[in-house]
Amino acid sequence: TVLGQFQKATAEDVDRAVAAAKAAFSAWSRRPWQDRVEMIRKAAGLIRQRKYLLSAWLILETGKSRTEAIGEVEEGADLLLEYARQVEDSNGFVTPLDTIDPREQNVSILRPFGVWAVVGPFNFPHALCAGMSSGALVAGNTIVFKPASATPISGYEIARAYLDAGLPAGVVNFLTGGGAEVGDRLIAHEDVDGAVFTGSKEVGFALYKEFATNFPKPIITEMGGKNPTIVTKHADLDKAAMGVMRSAFGFS
Repeated sequence: TVLGQFQKATAEDVDRAVAAAKAAFSAWSRRPWQDRVEMIRKAAGLIRQRKYLLSAWLILETGKSRTEAIGEVEEGADLLLEYARQVEDSNGFVTPLDTIDPREQNVSILRPFGVWAVVGPFNFPHALCAGMSSGALVAGNTIVFKPASATPISGYEIARAYLDAGLPAGVVNFLTGGGAEVGDRLIAHEDVDGAVFTGSKEVGFALYKEFATNFPKPIITEMGGKNPTIVTKHADLDKAAMGVMRSAFGFS
């Protein structure tokens, strides 16, 4: 079943997307944090309104079960709301500090960083991409967002929710395609100020080692692995076994 057709981005497309994000950064970063929070919350509301459609796309695109697909869409909306809440609770991350002199005033201010590359995974293409992108956006950064090549529809729907929520042109830039021409060029681009990636251990470690070759830049990587599960003597072993099995292999 053909679900859709997406562009195979070129190096020129990557350059144009990064340039658009860079051009939009100044105005977006200076925008009051209250405006950014309002837009991210509106995007979360749109995701909730569309959750059955988005879940259906997840089922068709990834092969998830209905239960897991609906849960993942809800998680995506939750992550948008959580990051918005953190910015609001911290007053935009402007924190007065103690002083040792009455003539002194100290304030800690978390400022937007710049253009962020957001590279998403195939296995949770909605929730994890929604979380990575919204964290960057609500803090005042602009993004170039590339979902996994196997799951472009879920990524497209996230980008559409942001645009429908009123985020200005250039703040969210969406690319599809794979390989060195897109992913590698995006990560290595001189005008990309930070990157966030979810994927394999091999790619994540390579990015971690190579991303800041010229000067320090932040990179956040979430890589594959299995978490330990501790089952105590008071546990219901049937429930524990079923829970571990579903958690580890449910998507299979």
